[in-house]
Amino acid sequence: MTKYWLVLLASVALLGGCAVNPVTGNKELSLVSEAQELSIGKQEYAPLRQAQGGDYVVDEQLTAYVSQVGQRLAADSDRQLPYEFHVINNSVPNAWALPGGKIAINRGLLTELDSEAELAAVLAHEITHAAAKHTARNISRGMLLQGAVLATVVVSRNSDYAQLAQLGAGVGAQLVTQKYGRDAEREADYYGMKYMALAGYDTQGAVDLQKTFVKLSEGRRQDWLSGLFASHPPSQERVQNNLQTLAEYPAGGEDGRRNFQARLAHLEKTKPAYTAYDKGRKALADGDLALARQLAVKARKLEPREGHFEALLGDIEHKHGNDRTALTHYSKAIRLNDGFFYYHLQKGIANEQLGNRSQAKQDLDTSITLLPTANAYNALGNIARQERRYQEAKQYYAKAAQDKTAIGKQAYAALVELDLPDNPGKYLKVQPSVDKHGRALVKVSNNTPKAVTGSVIVVEYKDKQGNKYSRKIRLRKILPAGKTATVDLGLDNLDKKARRSLRAGVIKAGLAN
Repeated sequence: MTKYWLVLLASVALLGGCAVNPVTGNKELSLVSEAQELSIGKQEYAPLRQAQGGDYVVDEQLTAYVSQVGQRLAADSDRQLPYEFHVINNSVPNAWALPGGKIAINRGLLTELDSEAELAAVLAHEITHAAAKHTARNISRGMLLQGAVLATVVVSRNSDYAQLAQLGAGVGAQLVTQKYGRDAEREADYYGMKYMALAGYDTQGAVDLQKTFVKLSEGRRQDWLSGLFASHPPSQERVQNNLQTLAEYPAGGEDGRRNFQARLAHLEKTKPAYTAYDKGRKALADGDLALARQLAVKARKLEPREGHFEALLGDIEHKHGNDRTALTHYSKAIRLNDGFFYYHLQKGIANEQLGNRSQAKQDLDTSITLLPTANAYNALGNIARQERRYQEAKQYYAKAAQDKTAIGKQAYAALVELDLPDNPGKYLKVQPSVDKHGRALVKVSNNTPKAVTGSVIVVEYKDKQGNKYSRKIRLRKILPAGKTATVDLGLDNLDKKARRSLRAGVIKAGLAN
């Protein structure tokens, strides 16, 4: 992913200049072409949905309904894109749009709406963000201000799976959690109401929705603050702007309240199950396994078709060390929904613990195709190491070590164990210097989490005549993890040319027992 964004940065830097906003008709800074927008959306859409809980698949007709409403609005937008609409299996009230028309709405936001007109207001707002290149504009400004695109490892704070070291969906997560500016929100509100009117929806729904959002923000509900309001802050100004827009696009269109409530009947009925599940996840994180199990069983009883609930039961058993029982729950979760990375990941880790290495590798590889995680790469590294495929193990550990969480640090420690004896120069930093007394010194820094012994340093320098000299210095003491040792090279009164030419490197080192 890093390579992808470096290529994008290099290519857009050659374009520069302004482009016409296809929605407003205004000239604006644009360093991202439409082809690049489409590419970003296509690449980031699926991983980002995975990272936030996966698609909601229990009621596929509900997703089809949301998509139908979205496509009805998109047909009247000022910019034709390959629009897509998905419902994410997440209780946080949120919705977002990626460049290229890739739009998502959380299960948790749907249950807060009252009518199809309000749903249309949310989707039309996100359609405008995509059509008006608002996210692309943020990318362009970020490139100029920071000289780089975005970090590649980001975890969505709104996810039940935020404890995982996710190596996918990084760029997408930053794109959809960036706060839009006031102008962008004003445009999305105005043109969203325009698209609602053209599609035949009651624009009063957009006004009512903003009024509700303002009340919720004043009450500072935590789920809203961490969801939709993080990137779409509500305000009384936005309510007033929408009221003014009613003069141009009057109320009176289709409200769709009955149809909406009928379509959401199953989700509303099973909402208590997801409430129990969310509490169960928290209980598990807090270490209260008994309460977590009680809540998971309750959730499963209310909605037996939801894979998340089986996975929670699997996690509880895994926490207890009952991996065989955990496998039963993970396997059932996969039967309910084989398209979510977490079920395959946890099943693979459980199989690894049980010594079922072949099946574990298959499970972990499947999880990575859906969403790369440091957890999966670390487990694959463990399997390769057990099977003495050391080069392959190093590659897996190196990928996992990109993350700086506990699992990434664990993978890095394993990588050091395997690779430091072969490549000590990658892990031990050596810096030669001359002190004020003219003594030649070398500092050896061990930035790894492992104590090192048997380090051999090679020092090279040239005299006035250009003759090359070298000598080897062996560190007699163990160099603890994170520590630095200073060694006197025994080369005093070196001339200026020798000092400037002084070089040093480590050629041998091993791990202390």
